[in-house]
Amino acid sequence: MNVALWIVAGLLAVAMLGAGVMKVLRSREQLAASGMGWASDFSPGMVKAIGALEVLAAIGLILPALLDIAPIFVPLAAVGVVLMMIGAVIVHARRHELNTAAPSIVFLVLAAFVAWGRFGPYSF
Repeated sequence: MNVALWIVAGLLAVAMLGAGVMKVLRSREQLAASGMGWASDFSPGMVKAIGALEVLAAIGLILPALLDIAPIFVPLAAVGVVLMMIGAVIVHARRHELNTAAPSIVFLVLAAFVAWGRFGPYSF
């Protein structure tokens, strides 16, 4: 189970890092034009903040356990991803974009799995 938790945390970290870097580096208009219509509902600063939180979550999912420095941050980062993905699902649902909410739901479930495993029976 420990290997499965590492794999899921790694995949989740890669996804969060990619999404976060994209949100930090691109303008709100570029994001909206590339299919992320939700970005036009938020201020540019808020989009950048969401991206920064995703980057921090990616770091928090891997580095604390890898370096064995405060590994409690791994499940805390996973809980942060769960909360962000709940927000993402709500935004997509309000915009009637249920087809684009699917990745957020998958990330939510994966992050909940990591949080459960690292807070519970397979903590560091």
